[in-house]
Amino acid sequence: MSQTLTFALAQINCWVGDIAGNVGRIIQAATRARDELGADLVACPELALIGYPPDDLLLRTALPQAIAAGVERLLSEVRGITLIVGLPEYADGLLYNAALVIRDGAIVARGRKQLLPNYGVFDEKRHFTAGVETPVFELKGRKLGLCICEDVWGPGPAALAKAGGAELLININASPFEQTKARERLAVLRERAAETGLPILYVNLVGGQDDLVFDGGSIAVNGDGSVGFSAPEFVEDVFPVRFKDGRFSGSIAPTTSDEARVYAALVQATRDYVDRNGFPGALVGLSGGIDSALIAAIAADALGPERVWAVSMPSRYTMDMSNDDARLEAEALGIRYSTCPIEDAYQAFDRLLAPSFAGRKPDLTEENLQSRCRGVLLMALSNKFGNVVLTTGNKSEMAVGYATLYGDMCGGFAPIKDVYKTLVYRLAIYRNTLAPAGQPVIPERVITREPSAELRHEQKDSDSLPPYEVLDPILQAYVEDCRSIPEIVAMGFSEADVRKVAGLVRRSEYKRRQAPPGPKVTHRAFGRERRYPLTAQYGDL
Repeated sequence: MSQTLTFALAQINCWVGDIAGNVGRIIQAATRARDELGADLVACPELALIGYPPDDLLLRTALPQAIAAGVERLLSEVRGITLIVGLPEYADGLLYNAALVIRDGAIVARGRKQLLPNYGVFDEKRHFTAGVETPVFELKGRKLGLCICEDVWGPGPAALAKAGGAELLININASPFEQTKARERLAVLRERAAETGLPILYVNLVGGQDDLVFDGGSIAVNGDGSVGFSAPEFVEDVFPVRFKDGRFSGSIAPTTSDEARVYAALVQATRDYVDRNGFPGALVGLSGGIDSALIAAIAADALGPERVWAVSMPSRYTMDMSNDDARLEAEALGIRYSTCPIEDAYQAFDRLLAPSFAGRKPDLTEENLQSRCRGVLLMALSNKFGNVVLTTGNKSEMAVGYATLYGDMCGGFAPIKDVYKTLVYRLAIYRNTLAPAGQPVIPERVITREPSAELRHEQKDSDSLPPYEVLDPILQAYVEDCRSIPEIVAMGFSEADVRKVAGLVRRSEYKRRQAPPGPKVTHRAFGRERRYPLTAQYGDL
């Protein structure tokens, strides 16, 4: 019988740039792994020392010295357990995305990421040089291979580990969340296991970082592709995994729905953004509509109800049921609730603009003016009290520009910026399942009524846009899959609808450039991974 090895996967939440704090988190994880779990080795995520993604922080001239000081502290304080830690490595005028294997004050192995991703949200070739080898090191007489994140998405690094005599492969990661990412990761790990026969131990980062959120979901896959261990998503902890007779064993996290996973991602992202940027709380313009209702619930779950302030800002067009539903939700969530009607502000602007607008009929300008009154009020409250304004726009609206610049787009963070409207409804229904039976936090009428911006009499979203059941799949094809207009029409959509939607997406690029950040949850989000020119003519492309 072979000896049992105990691994610990440190699924930790590292703060970008906080090297001293991250070192402390790593030491705490290593100490717990050694003393409480009896682990032989603890593995931390990719670039755990500096956090991910560090972006151009890597250019700061003082960073190499700070990284070196962090490594010295780990060498000095982590004893009695083998530690794998990710970090930027400065060597011979080059910079590597690297990992160190530390044991009792010595570096026993080092690895450098070989496959540098430069697609989607990743821009690693901007800073890093690719490594060329997969290190293999010994632990209690067993040979272990080590690679970093993207290295496992191609066959080369795992094959090198196998050729070097490795009996299993450890892969450290900072892999951002997407709705389908967990399934994709498992498929890739099974593919590498099938190619090499190697069991693979996969540890991932958890936590929100600006427009990315990391889900954890660390996992151990046996050489036959079976799952020997899986960690829950969006849980920061150190998890034990046993390895004996060539197989992993440990706890298996329960399977959750897509709605549960996305909701957890939005809560995590909101919490970390608000807390790490030092905001005392959040402000939400609570209209009685579905989007702000979901945002209020996310904020309350992320920060606690005592840190959330909902403000209702009714106008002459706001229906009584909208006011009632906003109040009912605030009461159900236990959040602070204020009412600040915009009529006086709107009339003041109307009077000021009357000489300039003389002879022109009311139009979209007056609708946007109402939204901008609300933006002014929310930002004034934010300035006075320090709370960050959470913008309530969803991906469907942001895509086609169905939002008012300097109005409802005002704010510091946009939790549902990458959530299609159809998913907003599903998330609202899911959130109500978490409440006690018969006590939904989002009133049923908010979910079932037809959506409206309520900026004119009897206004409906469908007056300006195709139904969301039609709009969202068109947007997914055009924005995420980059399909052409003829290709989308061939999928069965009306050419008029497709051309209208594509035109709105193109014309709204300048708006999106001025929108606050929000967490990525789909395959292609607006922001760092979708970089289109503001001024361009590309027709049917």
